[in-house]
Amino acid sequence: MSFFPAYFSLENRKILLIGGGAIALEKLEKLVDFTHNITVITQEVSTDFLEFATLHQIAIEQRTYMVGDINGYDIVIVATDTIPLHRAIYEESRSSRILVNSVDDTAYCDFIFPSYIKRGDLTISISTSGASPALAKRLRAYIEKLIPSKIEGFLKEMRELRTTMPKGKERMQFFEKKTDDFIKNHFK
Repeated sequence: MSFFPAYFSLENRKILLIGGGAIALEKLEKLVDFTHNITVITQEVSTDFLEFATLHQIAIEQRTYMVGDINGYDIVIVATDTIPLHRAIYEESRSSRILVNSVDDTAYCDFIFPSYIKRGDLTISISTSGASPALAKRLRAYIEKLIPSKIEGFLKEMRELRTTMPKGKERMQFFEKKTDDFIKNHFK
């Protein structure tokens, strides 16, 4: 079954990341685009991970995961090579409303990380529901080249204009024309 695509705010959400290696670093790099309210629990931490976490002021608890550590968190990402740990944390979360992502193991996931492009307010995500993360990455790279450099400024202008006009048919037509003109002039 495919995963439902959704965008939701991470504001006021507490995130626990378990792991401190290359895979965990990949997830952390994505998460900090949207929040810094992240705690890391890891026995071992790579130099690259530690440098990145320090740069972004992410709290690291260097120790083994213990049952109950997920309590108080909204989202848990398990980014280790230990499948029994992935399963145990996922099963532990079933009696709560905590969402779990077990990296490279969709059997123990409530959600997955898509490949995405983020340019200011624009976020485009691509997912193969875990079938081929490599394809999602390649498609992201292809689409990324198509996005004009002026997109952030255009979206900033559109956000500001939306606050100045009352809702209704005229507003909708104005924004559709403005968007059509932008696309016509910037997408080749």
